[in-house]
Amino acid sequence: MTSSESIRQAGDYLATEFLAHRPLDVMIQPFAPTDEQQGYAIQEAFLGRVAEEKGTEVWGYKIAYTNAFMRDRAGVAGPCSGLILASGVHESGVTLNRDDYLRLGIECEVAVRMGADLPPSGAPYTRETVHDAIEWLAASFEIIDGRDGAAGEAKSPALRSIVTNINNGGAVLAEPVTDWQSIDLAASQGKMIVNGEVIGEGVGTDIMGHPLEPVAWLANNLVGLGKSLKAGDMILTGSFAPPYFIEAGDSASISIEGLGEAHFTVAG
Repeated sequence: MTSSESIRQAGDYLATEFLAHRPLDVMIQPFAPTDEQQGYAIQEAFLGRVAEEKGTEVWGYKIAYTNAFMRDRAGVAGPCSGLILASGVHESGVTLNRDDYLRLGIECEVAVRMGADLPPSGAPYTRETVHDAIEWLAASFEIIDGRDGAAGEAKSPALRSIVTNINNGGAVLAEPVTDWQSIDLAASQGKMIVNGEVIGEGVGTDIMGHPLEPVAWLANNLVGLGKSLKAGDMILTGSFAPPYFIEAGDSASISIEGLGEAHFTVAG
């Protein structure tokens, strides 16, 4: 099987299983990826097929494993990125349907909207060089749609994360903050609350030392894949706290100092 054939086959398999609300057992298939570049190509094929089926488009990126406890928990050495579809993105106050997700979870993250391109010619990027290209920030849930696979899926956790789009199910955003430049994001505390109880919290330094450091990482990683960040792209930069899984009847909220709060409820 050629590389292009395996990428297409893997993308079709993942999209079919995802849309049917089934686990994504891709790493035990003959078309499993063998390196990160192939993993990202399969991810793109997978999400492209899902977007076509749902009549939507890519809204932005999520960055995973930007927090040391998340890397240790998953057994990965560094960050990786996934794609977020517009159909899964909502404003604060929405009601989500539990039946739309196999396993519904939440994380507390900083959302970034790019106001300018970061072309390959500017690489390697740093937090300082991406700063002025950012248009606004917001507190945001990342919505998790957990798709745990079979026992053999435990191999190559980084590759599995990439190819399965790191279980992204969307986002729920607070109001944008355009005058964010004076906020001490490294010191900002983030909290997750479910049914009135704090179930997770962290501080900005937990996220690669600063919540905007992952933006530079993503810009450089995309250049390595022959792509680049564009004005209008959205990015979730990684969780302040471990993911927490919720059920029908639950209400959830997040807050990040300086960036406000968001909330939603779950029906089903």
